Amino acid sequence: MLAGPYRAWAAGDADAMVADYTPDATAILPGSRRLGRDAIRDSMAHGFAGPLRGTSTWNEHVSVRFLGRDAAVVVSESAILPDGATTAPESGGVNATWVLERKDGSWKIAAYHNSPVLVPARV
Repeated sequence: MLAGPYRAWAAGDADAMVADYTPDATAILPGSRRLGRDAIRDSMAHGFAGPLRGTSTWNEHVSVRFLGRDAAVVVSESAILPDGATTAPESGGVNATWVLERKDGSWKIAAYHNSPVLVPARV
């Protein structure tokens, strides 16, 4: 369900990154709130042009819970990888929650939230 945004991040492509987001999607990250697909896209474009240039992500899905036929909550662990890295760093990861909705037969991201992983990472 989330392979497209992960590939888009690795390519540094902000348009592809948000292609699977709903127009009214929200993204909440520590200290910031992005309201709408356009705001999320603009933020990602800025990041890919600067501090996120050349990065990729490490992602592990922890759980998927369906809320009826057309909604799901995905919990994942993720980390930003510097250029060339292939494994998750010891620190700097996040726990993330994705809210997905099925529209016209495909899954779209309606909301995303992440929070830093605190040590110990797993309890």
